[in-house]
Amino acid sequence: MRILVADDSLISRRLLEASLRKWGHEVLEAADGIATWEALQQEDAPGLAIVDWMMPGLDGVEICRRARTLSPARPLYIVLLTARTSPQDIVQALDAGADDYVTKPFDAAELRARVGVGVRVVQLQRELAGRIAELEEALARVDELHGILPICSYCKRIRSDTDSWHQIEAYVAAHSAARFSHGVCPECVEKVLRPQIEEWRQRQKS
Repeated sequence: MRILVADDSLISRRLLEASLRKWGHEVLEAADGIATWEALQQEDAPGLAIVDWMMPGLDGVEICRRARTLSPARPLYIVLLTARTSPQDIVQALDAGADDYVTKPFDAAELRARVGVGVRVVQLQRELAGRIAELEEALARVDELHGILPICSYCKRIRSDTDSWHQIEAYVAAHSAARFSHGVCPECVEKVLRPQIEEWRQRQKS
């Protein structure tokens, strides 16, 4: 997964980058809050970001607040990186919109586990967004039949808005997702089909 590493410390960025690449992720970097916020607004923004709390320009908490104003259609999981460990600081970070936090100096095993959680969450959100998009697209393709349909009492054809007449199955197929398979009901077999067969047989005998 593409992961944004945002930290004004070059050493910290390099340590994070080395670990993330070792675990198979693609890494993007930002050295301050302004660059971080710009990266998160891009159309191809990564789905997961590890953001340092203390950065010039915008701090990590403000990045979290702004990130939550972005479109929910693009999942974003934010791990806040901080040396602060008090309960008040943790509550502030989570209330601002952080999904998780890692304390400095970070433990590699802990970071890998927390990043793994973030990756799973983002993947699930993307799958859900994809299914919702597919459903909306399918619904958009369906033209609902509604209102009063003028239908001939004899041939059962339907009159369109342009005053032309169409077979009922052709009209319904053109205005909905329904498709037809033709058959003969038992009543029509007795009333229509059998008399026709009998008439044909009589003709064959004569």
